Amino acid sequence: MSTKLCLVLFSLPCFFAAMAFSWPSSHNYPFRSDSMAASSEQVDVAYHMGPVVTSPANVYVIWYGRWEAAPQSIIRDFLLSLSSPAPPPPPPSVDEWWRTARLYADQTGSNVTGRFALAGELHDSGYSHGAYLSRLEMQSVIRSSVAAADRLPLDPSDGIYLVLTSPDVEVEDFCREVCGFHYFTFPAIVGVTVPYAWVGHSGTQCPGMCAYPFALPGYMVGGGGGGNSSALVVGPPNGDVGADGMVSVIAHELAEMATNPLINAWYAGDDPAAPAEIADLCVGVFGTGSGGGFAGHVFRSAEGAGYNLNGVNGRRFLVQWLWDPIKKACFGPNAMP
Repeated sequence: MSTKLCLVLFSLPCFFAAMAFSWPSSHNYPFRSDSMAASSEQVDVAYHMGPVVTSPANVYVIWYGRWEAAPQSIIRDFLLSLSSPAPPPPPPSVDEWWRTARLYADQTGSNVTGRFALAGELHDSGYSHGAYLSRLEMQSVIRSSVAAADRLPLDPSDGIYLVLTSPDVEVEDFCREVCGFHYFTFPAIVGVTVPYAWVGHSGTQCPGMCAYPFALPGYMVGGGGGGNSSALVVGPPNGDVGADGMVSVIAHELAEMATNPLINAWYAGDDPAAPAEIADLCVGVFGTGSGGGFAGHVFRSAEGAGYNLNGVNGRRFLVQWLWDPIKKACFGPNAMP
């Protein structure tokens, strides 16, 4: 969400667009129907004349905390799958899913980019800003990362930055109001304005909130947060509830960051401090027929893992749909006719 990817609250503190946990009125993720999530009568996604990300984007990843190689590989392969990789994976693919985001354009008619390069990674395994981070401190993490000896470049023209926190890092409002958020840096902190997003690893802290549908909230299964006894739960496509859950949140934030990087481009609603962005409108929708805790019709592996997209290196991913401005509905390439 530019701002939100929550279970899902469209009210963020004024600056940050986030993926939240509780929505007003009928928008109770993940327990809403397609008609709730995707009614053209209810939704008016409008353009507010701001820029979108049209140039080929350089993605810089900051791995904050202590990360193991396996979850990093899952997330890295998703990022590498965004830009028509060769050889192309079988359909439906990640780059096909991104084509919905590409339908959005700026006032010159230039569409959102379809080209991404994983341009740099930095490992902040020393917890440079501690094991608890406020939302605003994400910008200080970026500042430190571009100022370090093994630093990332400060790329104000084409750069977008992802701060990904490890399972032991606590973040302000994480697991209570947000699973991730995106915004833009302040020149007073970082030196320039660049789009960025943060996503937290929910594998141990709150899988039932931020790794749906690989886990469900405890009140649905009669136990602690994130139980997996319900038939509504699907297996993670790469065998890692936390990392596979992060992939969908990262996808959510990237789509909103590309279409609303300065919080003045594409969103629904009248309040730019709490915009309903193109991924916010489709939280919990992974396939046709989603609703009532059902993620929708998705593919299943022989082992029972759910997925709706194929990526590089034989990877599979389960990623939420996006609001299609032409169909005026949530849509993904695995949609059933």
